[in-house]
Amino acid sequence: MPRDPIQQRQQIEDQIIEAAWAYYHDDLNQSEIAEKLGLSRATVVNYLGEARRREYVRISLSPDVFRERQISSELREKFGLKECLVVPTGETGDQTLSRVARAASDWLPQLLARGDRLGVSWGETIFKVSQYAERRPIPEIEIVQLVGSMTTPLGFAAETCSANLAQKFDATCINLHAPLLVEQPGLAEMLRAEPVIARQLDAVRTCNKVLFAAGSCEPDSHVVRCGLVSLDLLEAYKARGAQAVISGRFIDAEGNAILGEMDNRIIGADIAQMKGKDVALLVSAGLDRVDPILATMRAGITTHLVTCSATAAALLNT
Repeated sequence: MPRDPIQQRQQIEDQIIEAAWAYYHDDLNQSEIAEKLGLSRATVVNYLGEARRREYVRISLSPDVFRERQISSELREKFGLKECLVVPTGETGDQTLSRVARAASDWLPQLLARGDRLGVSWGETIFKVSQYAERRPIPEIEIVQLVGSMTTPLGFAAETCSANLAQKFDATCINLHAPLLVEQPGLAEMLRAEPVIARQLDAVRTCNKVLFAAGSCEPDSHVVRCGLVSLDLLEAYKARGAQAVISGRFIDAEGNAILGEMDNRIIGADIAQMKGKDVALLVSAGLDRVDPILATMRAGITTHLVTCSATAAALLNT
């Protein structure tokens, strides 16, 4: 190995690239690559892992395989969905979330076409979708932030979700330059009337496709953890039948919007604006999401669903 640190780093970089090419393109096994490069097999394994961490290599599965599973067909038929993609449930909740989000990120470009305006919601699931999305330019599309911004310690702000996807798809990004929730209804009304925000809200209303998740009404849900609603306010909505949270709005078990004291203080898409889309891609998984997913589908919002096999089985058993 060269003694110069710069040369040493460059040689390692070259070997990582060569190992990745040989393994994923030339179909050599790890032992063959080790012999070819004069490295130990353990080093090759580490280099292949590093290539994936640096995103030199992306492993994606064909969404068609998962759409054609029997369980996917049963979900489509039972709930009147256009398409459904079901991935294997992971060993942990985090693993399942990652699998579902990655599958959605691989499928999403196939659901988009020139001239589309995609509305993007927020939350951990949507943030992960935006992270996993592969760079794939799609001509003349716009990515629209569906809800206003909010400082959150959880790391998945709405503007980040939309900006990530816009960058991956070389799309125009229309951010909503307003808070998600303000203190006074009058202030919200004034902000909505501001010309810049009014144009952005018009983009929200005119999205022909949307990407969103179904949030739960449990005390550990992200709307509580990020500070959008207090536990007391959550309980007040639940007392009125709240079953799910969609883009910061509550709906009941039948998918009806539950209007409360915070609704006229929210700046962003409402439930009515989420309906009637060419594609409404719901990405959610977990047994605690079964009731929220059901409520969302009954609301007439969902056309396409990505979930895991355990969630799918629970949905079919309802």
